Amino acid sequence: MSDDYDLDAGPDPAGVAAADPEPDGPDDPVRAVGIGPGNLEYLTPRGERAIRDADVVVGFETVIEYVADRTDADLLACGYADEAETLAAFADRVASGETGTAVLMGDPNHSGYQFVGKVEAAVERPVRVVPGVSSLQVAASRARTPMEESVFVTLHKSGEIDPDLDRLRAAVGNRHLLVLPRPFDWMPGDVARELVESGAPTCLDALVCERLTHDDETITRTTLGALADSAGGSDSPYSDLSVLVVRADRTTK
Repeated sequence: MSDDYDLDAGPDPAGVAAADPEPDGPDDPVRAVGIGPGNLEYLTPRGERAIRDADVVVGFETVIEYVADRTDADLLACGYADEAETLAAFADRVASGETGTAVLMGDPNHSGYQFVGKVEAAVERPVRVVPGVSSLQVAASRARTPMEESVFVTLHKSGEIDPDLDRLRAAVGNRHLLVLPRPFDWMPGDVARELVESGAPTCLDALVCERLTHDDETITRTTLGALADSAGGSDSPYSDLSVLVVRADRTTK
């Protein structure tokens, strides 16, 4: 791992990960696997094989817990405090010739690029992304909001989100919105309040989809105006595993 790359500073790791297309050629020994929304029935066979065949698997502790029984690999679990140290250990194992797999919730292409970028910076090589099923796809199915008629925004990331909020303000009412909130300062009610204050119709249908595909899945069906009343950041009544859907205003179509 390079000594001059600080995982907690510098360029946005998501931008690093998205700077170039994946190179052509055979699979790299390092993969980033989306494990799905948490119900392992949504883990793809290719993703499961990459986890099973790895020598070492790295990921956040809450993600590692889901796949621990699917592999005999050494598991390197981290939190935000020891992320850099854990990825450095993972990089050392890969540099020694071992096969490594990084695991992420959902699909790495949906809010996972920051972690993908950090893995790539640690191992100093491109990482092969193995897409998964995202809770966004499940939410779109539950809410019957076709992807081609929707705007997707993830707030579930560190750093600047004003451009993402601008996209939501511009699209609300005209297109369906699929939003990954950010625990715990931009929860569903906070997003709803922002949209209402920008002039969005309070009557728009809003759904808060919590813990999708899990046994305790819950979907709250309300209006944008009513949802805005629940704004309050950490006091939100909704789970940190939520997807917000705001349906377009079809009465004007």
